Amino acid sequence: MKVASLVDNVEYNETKPTIQVLMETETGKEIRIAFKEGHVMKEHKTPFPIVVEVFEGAIDFGVNGKIHHLKKGDLIALEGGVPHDLTATATSIVRLSLNKLDSAKRVEDVVSKS
Repeated sequence: MKVASLVDNVEYNETKPTIQVLMETETGKEIRIAFKEGHVMKEHKTPFPIVVEVFEGAIDFGVNGKIHHLKKGDLIALEGGVPHDLTATATSIVRLSLNKLDSAKRVEDVVSKS
């Protein structure tokens, strides 16, 4: 059994989203991304399917040029290879579910290039 919290010890960076791996299981990884309003993750792709949950706040989630306005409680799932970007329209906590074969380092690299 593993236990993690989306709200404990949240850290916000002033200039870019903060990435934290909360849990790793046999099948996947759960990552928390903490955004301040206005933070951006530029367009990128993932090699594997992902699920994104807006736990707190709101984001604009762009997919192939179309913006999806997501708010607290909303989920979006993407197949691998789909270009997407995120912009926080409010201070937000986002949960990212990754495939076991994907890496948190890849997500950190996206943030560092945004």
